[in-house]
Amino acid sequence: MNKIEKIVYDAVKGNPRIKLFIRNTYQNLMDLLPDKPNFSAAPITLREGFFWGFHDLSPVAPDGRHVLGCKLEIPLRMPRPDDPLTIGWWDGDLSTFTPAGTSLAWGYHKGCRLQWMGKSSVRFIFNTCSEDRLCAQILSTDGSDNHIVPYPIDTVSPDGRMATTFSYRRLNEMMPGYGYNIEDDSMLDQPAPADTGLFLLDLSTGDRRLLFSLEQLAAMQPDKTMTGARHFVTHTEFSPDGQRIIFMHRWRHNDPEKRFSRLMTCRLDGSDLHISPTSGMVSHYVWDSRWGILAYCQVNGTDGHYLFSDHTMGTYRRVAPTLNSDGHQSFVPGTPFFITDTYPDSRRYAKLYLVNLDTDEATLIADLKSPKRFQSPDSYRNWCCDLHPRVSPDGRQVSFDSVHTGTRALCFMPLTTNLQAANK
Repeated sequence: MNKIEKIVYDAVKGNPRIKLFIRNTYQNLMDLLPDKPNFSAAPITLREGFFWGFHDLSPVAPDGRHVLGCKLEIPLRMPRPDDPLTIGWWDGDLSTFTPAGTSLAWGYHKGCRLQWMGKSSVRFIFNTCSEDRLCAQILSTDGSDNHIVPYPIDTVSPDGRMATTFSYRRLNEMMPGYGYNIEDDSMLDQPAPADTGLFLLDLSTGDRRLLFSLEQLAAMQPDKTMTGARHFVTHTEFSPDGQRIIFMHRWRHNDPEKRFSRLMTCRLDGSDLHISPTSGMVSHYVWDSRWGILAYCQVNGTDGHYLFSDHTMGTYRRVAPTLNSDGHQSFVPGTPFFITDTYPDSRRYAKLYLVNLDTDEATLIADLKSPKRFQSPDSYRNWCCDLHPRVSPDGRQVSFDSVHTGTRALCFMPLTTNLQAANK
């Protein structure tokens, strides 16, 4: 955002309806200008009709030999409970796609949580629905595994043994389009129930254990915004060493666009809990073994990308202050770089930046058109396409979802050249 756009944004961000009205009106006026060419610092390989979802998981296998993907089977509309999403993989050069299964529990933002099982480059897992119940299915590229886990998953631990889980029906009620419209003991009639919240799931036995109920979370350091609010958890992630979980505790009132959030971290048994020093807003984050936790959030009333040095989140600094727009981050392993994106700007172009944590320099590596028809018309028709960049395990390429060709596509772009240029 430029300075004037930032001033207007800060003035109206507390009222989502006014913010969306001003954004849409502004973008409609800017649509009168001719489009500029799409830009990328390196060639983009894309697979149209496919997508991935969130920025916290890479579709590329740890050994790089296979790439997972989600193939759309419906036109541009919100998915219904009986709409299938084809799950499969390509070989490493993306030449051959092998369909493997079907998900009946998915959305455009978090996908079906398709992911590799920890460090395995053979076994993978995704959410689906069986006999009207949400669950997860484990498959393998060599056909050696095919079984159902009785609960949906969010994120799998680095060793592939455990997963986080919560109510996706409750998530979908609180953030339409991020969960699934399938009942799973969501207890929607209660603002902060004692019997649901954040669970830890044993993937071998199918047993789950409640780490924190929503009732417990709502009682921890409450503030006035929680009065009469409805609570939920989302966006979980294991630490790189597998010893901790980080998650978002969120709450909202009647407006689905006006949410309050805070980050929390704990050990796998729920002990040693820490709460972020943020002031009501956390949107996206990622964890790195060297750098700590990077989050787009608000601290002391100022929005930005903040780097927390460790799980206590007691020490932090704002990074890349020129990036004053929300984004989804992904670290480049073994380097001081991370990738982040922006939402479509006034001319409907979404950007990718390569950011140096040592210098705070942000280098533009892609600037891609997001056609108007992919803008979500309202909170309940949430089909927009965020870039959601994810760096591959070897750090050599970034994958992202894009609609710059006029069709939703899973895209791949090499990073080697970009890193060399940014290091100069």
